[in-house]
Parts: sequence; C-alpha cells; structure tokens
Amino acid sequence: MKARFYKRTFQFKRPSGTSRGVLTEKHAWFIEIWNEDNPDIIGTGECSIIPGLSPDYKTDEQYEQKLISVCNDISQDLTGFPSIQFGLETALLDLKNGGKGIIFDNDFTNGKQKIAINGLIWMGDSGFMEEQIREKLNLGFDCLKLKIGTDWNSEKQILKKLRETFPSTQLELRVDANGGFSFEEAKTVLVELHELEIHSIEQPIKAGNWEEMHKLCSSAPTPIALDEELIGVVDYSEKKRLLEEILPQYIILKPSLIGGFSGSDEWISLAENMRIGWWITSALESNIGLNAIAQYTFSRNPKIPQGLGTGGLFTNNFETRLELLGDQLSIKKV
Repeated sequence: MKARFYKRTFQFKRPSGTSRGVLTEKHAWFIEIWNEDNPDIIGTGECSIIPGLSPDYKTDEQYEQKLISVCNDISQDLTGFPSIQFGLETALLDLKNGGKGIIFDNDFTNGKQKIAINGLIWMGDSGFMEEQIREKLNLGFDCLKLKIGTDWNSEKQILKKLRETFPSTQLELRVDANGGFSFEEAKTVLVELHELEIHSIEQPIKAGNWEEMHKLCSSAPTPIALDEELIGVVDYSEKKRLLEEILPQYIILKPSLIGGFSGSDEWISLAENMRIGWWITSALESNIGLNAIAQYTFSRNPKIPQGLGTGGLFTNNFETRLELLGDQLSIKKV
C-alpha cells in the first residue's frame, strides 16, 4: 500500500470571525492511499487544522514531517495527532469502498435520508449577525447557533429580539462562547440565557477548569455543552474521568480535533452510558472532510440538529455531492 500527501489553501468568501481571530484563508493537507496492484483506485482523506486549536499543529514544517512519516508507515500510532488520524481513517475507508467518496455506506450516502443541521451565525457586529440570521430564517432553519462572548450586551439584545419574534417552540437557539466568559460572568450569563429560553451554551469558560465547569453544570439553569474541553484528551480513562468530574449536559464532537472517527466513537460511548447528550460539528473542513463527517454523523443515528457546515465558506472548495435544502443536508444521487 502506497501513500502521499499534498497541501491546499482555501480562501474564505469573506473574513470569518472565530475564537482564534478573523480568518481569511485556511490550510489543509490531503492524504492519498492506493494499492500498487490497482493504482487507479485512490482513497483520499483530509487533515484539517486550525492554528492555535489543533493540538497536533505547530508549524507547516513540523506537520509535514509527521505526514511524511505517516506516508512511509500508515500503521503507526497516531495518538496525539487527531487531524492526521481523521485524514488517514477517511482515506482508508474511501479506498476500501472504491475511492468514490463513500466513507460510510448508509442511507444518507446513498441519497435516501437527510441530516437536520443548525444554522451557524458567525461573530461580528450586530448588523452582520442580524443579516446572517435573516438569511438563515429565510432558508427555513428552525435551529440557529450564535457565536457569543465578544460583546455580550449587544449579543444579548440580538437574542432578545429574536426570542420576542420567535418563541422557543418555533425556533431553537444555541450559543457558543468559546470560553469567552470568566466563571463569575458565566454564572450571570447562564441565568440570562435561561430567561431567553436558550437551548444550550457551548464552553462558557476556558477549557481546563474542571472544578469551575462542574459547578456551572451542576447548578446552571441553561444546559452546558463541552467543546474545546475535549481537545487533547486522548486516553480513554482520562475521557471517562473528565465526564464523571464535570457531568455536562452535552458534548460537542469535532472528529478532526478529537482523533477522527475512532476518537469520536469513544466519546459517544462514554456519553451515552452516562446519559449525556451529544452532537457532531465540522471544524472548517473542505468538502472532502465535510463529506466524511456527514456520512459518519448519519451512521451514529443523530437525534437532534447537528453542527455540520455546508461547504459554502470557501471560494475554491472541491466539487461536492452534498446539498442543503432548508436545514436538511443530503447527498445527491449519482
């Protein structure tokens, strides 16, 4: 079995505000795997990183040295390299299924079923956020996720106006703070979110503060979902200890940040055994990575809207069979 990789830089259609600053471009590497006796069938997987968030990325040079090592020996242990593990798992499954972008053969992949997703509202000034909200509502979304934690007073007014127009029975609202609040601020924000009937808040305080996070989860009137808290926790026993000590209401799974499909499987198994809810979220992958995550998500029988992207962020994305109608993500039949 042979392997190689290449790098590609994606350009955002418009600068996108994230917890790691405003992004104008995004780098990703792609692993290709094939059998020497059948070189025309190639499996492809995306190694997607977010600088400052991906635990396995420091510099391009360091990252590519690891990719060279992996291409020379794809059987090596990739613990601690979640984005490369995600890319390699995807490439191997793609190769196994004929190199046609079929990662998991299921009713979603075959164009028979769809996945409900939330509409993501990017950080920005109130005018930009309200513009995005109108667009998503016009498209038929009934679950929106807003990034907050930059200017809470303005963000709270946006949520208040939304809730005055759309009751919680009509529109589900989720928020993601990306660790933007202090512990004391979070206690107040959680009460105010409850008054606005917000479904949940992701990562209200910075990751690593297990004791404070447990206090918030045990007494908060608004459900809390762990996100960045999961990144870098790779040992099964440590995952179990984290969930037992914090006892969150939900966890958010980003395969390229937590060890691919196998890492996600471990988190889901632990969460379900502890009656903790979960949903899966993409993390700025191109259409190759998004396609793989969407197929995996359906294989896990999701119960609520998922946080999957739509492939519309970049000007130079790959062609895709993924399509969005309203809030339903599907794959076009060939």
